[in-house]
Amino acid sequence: MKNVIEVTELRKNYNALAAVDSISFEVEEGEVFGFLGPNGAGKTTTVRMLTGIIKPTSGRISIMGFGIEQDPIKAKQLIGVVPELSNAYNELSAWNNLQFMAELYGVSGRVARGRAEELLTKFDLYDRRDTKVKTFSKGMKQKLTIAMALMNDPEILFLDEPTSGLDVRSARLIKKMMRELNNAGTTIFLTTHYMEEANQLCSRVAIINHGRIAAIDAPEKLKTRIGGLEWVEVSFSTPVTVSDLPDLPQVLEVRSSGDKLQLYTDEPGSTISRLVDYARSTDRTIVTLNTLTPTLEDVFIKLTGDGRAG
Repeated sequence: MKNVIEVTELRKNYNALAAVDSISFEVEEGEVFGFLGPNGAGKTTTVRMLTGIIKPTSGRISIMGFGIEQDPIKAKQLIGVVPELSNAYNELSAWNNLQFMAELYGVSGRVARGRAEELLTKFDLYDRRDTKVKTFSKGMKQKLTIAMALMNDPEILFLDEPTSGLDVRSARLIKKMMRELNNAGTTIFLTTHYMEEANQLCSRVAIINHGRIAAIDAPEKLKTRIGGLEWVEVSFSTPVTVSDLPDLPQVLEVRSSGDKLQLYTDEPGSTISRLVDYARSTDRTIVTLNTLTPTLEDVFIKLTGDGRAG
């Protein structure tokens, strides 16, 4: 599999601060590559350099063999960018926004009209094509923003927090569209602060922290790599607090999560047996009982501390 993005010793300084500190990575053709990091970690700065919005202090970025600084027009013709905040013009209609984007990319009129009809239909916006964008809901604006990024039929699609602030239905639709685009051959570079979204969609993720790459791998491999504890999640027929439980030697920590308790342990089997004994001795019924392994969120926290992705 060939690399469509290659980043070598990329650095961005703001005065004495290295916002991005000599990072290197590759993105393979056809993958969904997640780029995660806490607020201020250098994630947004990196994406802006990759898409040619700002210039790096040093290092090299190659988009399908074209240097983003040496051949910016050729490189940018191969990518589509979906920013976190919609870049659609509110006073223009959905149709005119798409045609304007086509003009920017040099897409011919006939091709642009056909492409706009196809995308508006796909995104369920065709009936609203002549409506000004200022009347659109956030979910509709997000769909239009993605459609705008696809007007030049890009090889690589950059998506910056594409489901942020959307309702569940709209977020599911956006994720479904991402899978369809990827299945059709589009390489996707995704930034998100939703760990489960990255876990579901990404073939590999990179985690950046303090301007440096902390890890790059498939989500499941990252979970295995950090090792650590499993946990047992249990709920009872009547409320049980952390202080209600007896001392369980194998359990290192107990957390409350809604109506459930999470017991962190390196011996889940023994812990389950003791929970069953506790339920019997207190005349309670176990409603749910699950053994869980570390999540991508656990990986993120371990590699970045308590910083939130953003």
